[in-house]
Amino acid sequence: MIAKPNPKEKYDLICVGGGIMSATLALMTKIIDPDANIIIFERLKKVAQESTEAWNNSGTGHSAFCELNYTPQQENGSIDISKAKEIFQQYEQSKQFWSYLLEKDMLKKPKSFIHSLPHHSWVTGQDNVDFLKKRHAEMSKSFMFEEMKFSEKPEELEKWFPLIIKDRNLSEPMAGTRMELGTGVNFGNLTEQFFKILQEEFNVPILLDHEVLDIDPDGKDDWLIEVKYNKTDYKTYYDSEHVFIGAGGGALPLLQKVEIDEKEGYGGFPVSGQWLFCKNQEVIEKHHAKVYSKAGPDAPPMSTPHLDSRFINGKKQLLFGPFAGFSTKFLKEGSLLDLPKSIKLDNIPSMWGVFWHNIPLTKYLLEQIKMDHEDRMNELRTFVKDAKSNEWELKVAGQRVQIIKKDEEQGGTLEFGTDVVHSKDGKITALLGASPGASTAVHIMIDVLKIAFPEKLKEETVKAKLDEMIPFWNRKISEENKEEFREIQKKTSKLLELNVLH
Repeated sequence: MIAKPNPKEKYDLICVGGGIMSATLALMTKIIDPDANIIIFERLKKVAQESTEAWNNSGTGHSAFCELNYTPQQENGSIDISKAKEIFQQYEQSKQFWSYLLEKDMLKKPKSFIHSLPHHSWVTGQDNVDFLKKRHAEMSKSFMFEEMKFSEKPEELEKWFPLIIKDRNLSEPMAGTRMELGTGVNFGNLTEQFFKILQEEFNVPILLDHEVLDIDPDGKDDWLIEVKYNKTDYKTYYDSEHVFIGAGGGALPLLQKVEIDEKEGYGGFPVSGQWLFCKNQEVIEKHHAKVYSKAGPDAPPMSTPHLDSRFINGKKQLLFGPFAGFSTKFLKEGSLLDLPKSIKLDNIPSMWGVFWHNIPLTKYLLEQIKMDHEDRMNELRTFVKDAKSNEWELKVAGQRVQIIKKDEEQGGTLEFGTDVVHSKDGKITALLGASPGASTAVHIMIDVLKIAFPEKLKEETVKAKLDEMIPFWNRKISEENKEEFREIQKKTSKLLELNVLH
């Protein structure tokens, strides 16, 4: 255990939570300002154990290549790809930062956390085939997605994902798209490596088994953080100018204790994820892809079914899901009282509005909870016709707390993205929400830096360092800078040992 720092010492930044978000923010901050005084607290005995842990998320490097919910069809029949372009750009920023760390020899082995893995969308039924064809036509107009392939030919689809095509009625309408540039990421391994860099290169204390209990104003400009060492229940107080709450599902209960107006009306709706994972190595080896399909009519976007190859702790795995579960816990290692305790006077209208306007979602969750192993296997068999029940096992993944926000018309709305909630002066920032989360951590933390340290980001030396770390940190990828972007993308792919554009 790292020795406790002097509690009287003042910090520039305290990060709450030992996941990808705190690790990314702390590392970016130390690179642009090596003198920044930072400390990190994690309530568990190891970092990266909740949503960041490899089994607890989808491990998809979200580039919007295969996720159909990022490209909705409008009432007039057109396909809106604006969200897909945003997600693509945000993930490219992550790759640029990771490749910078490799170039500087801070990260060593890219294969320890990232692999090339083709991303596919796959649909059945004529209406869905028409949608996918239209989506491909719209997306391939943009240079970001011009490499995307589309096919309705069973023999081509069989080359892409043989497990799915095997034993299928080839007269049924179906289609797929393929992006060779897709990636799979082990965010758990990456986060552990970030914390190692922070400790060894930058001497940042990371206090494990330490739980942040409260955050109170301390004078005009600072915050006093109350921290309990779980092993002894001993409490210590730390002083900081800035606090980032990046504690996943634990962020909302802590934010609710902070005296800022901006937290008003926020609530959380916990949903747990579950995966079927394959135990037969022969079957695992027959699939090398991430294949996403369409969610059911009442299912939330996060429930999009997918059959995924994964690399976890150096071993190839095959997972199908996600299936939804329900628990009142906000964290996998949380308390059953998390949800009831989060209901406050200021968020009751939001919570009630969301319940009243999302009855189909409630019904969907109840149906998911009632499923037994054979029900889940039947869902899997819509992808893999000959899946054998004894070759697949259920694994509980991470807890996700979806954001509930105030809404003038409906009382409250349920959101499936992420939200940075912050005080007016930017000295308190908190990240709420889930997907696409980890993939876009760098983009989200750039936003946090802009909110928390606006003056610092105006300094020429800091801007130059950010340009070096993340060339597109503060500008859009567009047709005008296409050639420059392609060169950077090529360099990034080589450093990360990924497929390179031809």
